[in-house]
Amino acid sequence: MNSPVRPPLSSIVPEHAPFTAEQRLWLNGFFAGLLDGDASALSSQEASALMPGVQIGGAAEDDDGAPWHDQTMPLPDRMKLAEGRPLNRRMMAAMGQQDCGQCGYDCKDYAEALFSKKEERLNLCVPGGKETNRMLKSLYSEIGTAPAAAKPAATAEAPVAKPEGAPGTSRDNPAAAIFVSRTRLNKPGSAKETWHIEFDLTESNLDYTVGDSFGLFPTNDPALVEAVIKALDAPADFPIGGRTLREVLTDGVALSPAPDMLFQLYSYVTGGARRKKAQALAAGEDPDGDAATLDVLAAIEKFAGVRPDPEAFIEALDPLQPRLYSISSSPKVHKGRVSLTVDAVRYDIEKRTRLGVASTFLAGRTRPGDKIRVYVQKAHAFGLPADPKVPVIMIGPGTGVAPFRAFLHERMATRAPGKNWLFFGHQKRDFDFFYEDEFNGMKAAGVLTRLSLAWSRDGEEKFYVQDRMLQTGRELWSWIADGAHIYVCGDAQRMAKDVERALIDITAAHGARSTNEAVHFVAELKKSGRYQTDVY
Repeated sequence: MNSPVRPPLSSIVPEHAPFTAEQRLWLNGFFAGLLDGDASALSSQEASALMPGVQIGGAAEDDDGAPWHDQTMPLPDRMKLAEGRPLNRRMMAAMGQQDCGQCGYDCKDYAEALFSKKEERLNLCVPGGKETNRMLKSLYSEIGTAPAAAKPAATAEAPVAKPEGAPGTSRDNPAAAIFVSRTRLNKPGSAKETWHIEFDLTESNLDYTVGDSFGLFPTNDPALVEAVIKALDAPADFPIGGRTLREVLTDGVALSPAPDMLFQLYSYVTGGARRKKAQALAAGEDPDGDAATLDVLAAIEKFAGVRPDPEAFIEALDPLQPRLYSISSSPKVHKGRVSLTVDAVRYDIEKRTRLGVASTFLAGRTRPGDKIRVYVQKAHAFGLPADPKVPVIMIGPGTGVAPFRAFLHERMATRAPGKNWLFFGHQKRDFDFFYEDEFNGMKAAGVLTRLSLAWSRDGEEKFYVQDRMLQTGRELWSWIADGAHIYVCGDAQRMAKDVERALIDITAAHGARSTNEAVHFVAELKKSGRYQTDVY
């Protein structure tokens, strides 16, 4: 007798019930298990993946389980899950949980390096930002006196990790690559600005594998640098460690967001109500309700008339960190070249346009022939299956399509016989169909077996890649049942979670499994390496 087809996850607790989406999702799974007579409960790690911050069951996970290792989980919830764990594990929980490599480590190894004091820089976690920096300072104090704030590389003697390997194999030992070109991927009329970027690697001798990321060191916007110098009322050629103030502001320090140390400096050089306000900001408080909008220039303007020494000012800033981008090319097709797919970030706050540092650096401030400091960040667990006959399912809306363009080029170059299915989506088909000619050509040639598209702004209701997945659920399940590997790239906060929920619904509906069994099945796909993500 066949098992009945279970209803999808969203069918038990109504939408109007007073729960968050994550709470409703977990409750649906819990009640579905009861209604199915399924005695097997979700493991606490599986439940944590679905409902961040809620620990199920009395037994704690082993340290190696790292149940807090979820970038969508708020920091307080991660720290709650890590309560009572060894200090190095709590340090790991404080981090951004992306294993992105921008710090030069993965999250676990960065925590181990801090705990052993092999690494003393507490401000390397770019995704974690201020929250992580503050928490790490607090945790670090438990193993001794916290180190002084790291100075920018341009002026500091702050300890740095010893470079290992050839140039270009780590952030601490970059190589030089030549910027070749940028090509706009959106058509006129798009609300977005996305670029195909190419670098020449022949002089750097860098190599990479599809799935890897490309790190680069950008420079700050010259107009912003000049505005900071003017607001400081300091000479642009003021000497800072053998360089000028303008030079250090250009490529040595980050100008957004304003770090706690800058407000601490202001608290030392002013008094009265302004001192109290600076002290509150340094402690992570928000006395005027504008702390989230304060970049370095806005912080100077907030304390207008207070003139810190330029050298002390520079030492209060964070170093300018490299940025990582998914590689969208294959070395088997474009030997000596690497390409990226980059959204230019621009947004307005109080009549001033803020710029994404690296994205607008690539989108406008670089010129063909410019040499840029770069490195290749090897993927931890994101790559094509070893067996070329294995089918692959790739889900990458927006710039998340980058590594899948690389995967398809690689499969095409190696004549891999496995089937390929790409889910891509964006706002409007007429304006935002990246690499349309390429993908259509691959489909016509049989390299791309299926191309499923979703356009969120073309209809009256928003329609996303996860909606297209549910529409094609029966065939998608047949691919999974045939051993397909699943890959997801893009936004971690919404898209990746929605895709995972869609996979659970598809597994339950078309795989004749209970909700708990479907959750467990998807968790097993992850453990076996058949479900890999590159999300941020």
